[in-house]
Order: sequence, then structure tokens, then C-alpha cells
Amino acid sequence: MKRIFRLLVLTGAMVSVISMTGCAYGMATSVGKDYVVVLRQDGFLFGALRKAFVCKATTSGLTGCRDNENP
Repeated sequence: MKRIFRLLVLTGAMVSVISMTGCAYGMATSVGKDYVVVLRQDGFLFGALRKAFVCKATTSGLTGCRDNENP
């Protein structure tokens, strides 16, 4: 019983560490007619590595993305 409990606790800890280090892209907003700002959110250190990307919106998707720019 103790072995199963330890395995569950270890698995839960590994899952939480892995989920905290990932990132997600979201919160896209348009700037003008051609450009879109996309924010990258991460869970590492409560969002210490957040970035904003400025991309050009085309019919085939987002192209020419640049980071650390003021829209």
C-alpha cells in the first residue's frame, strides 16, 4: 500500500512540474488592418518569460512574427 501511495505522489509531482514549464499562445488582438499581437503565456515562475509577438495576418495564416516590439 505504501508503494502505491509513493508512486501516485511521485507521478502527481512529475505531472505538476511538467505542466508548470509549458507555454501556451493566446490572447490575439488586431492592431491596424494587417498586424496581430499574440501573447505567449507560461507557467514557469508565475509568467516570468512572457512575450508579445507582432505578426502580419495573411489569408494563409500569421507570417513574419517578431518579438519584443511595441505594436
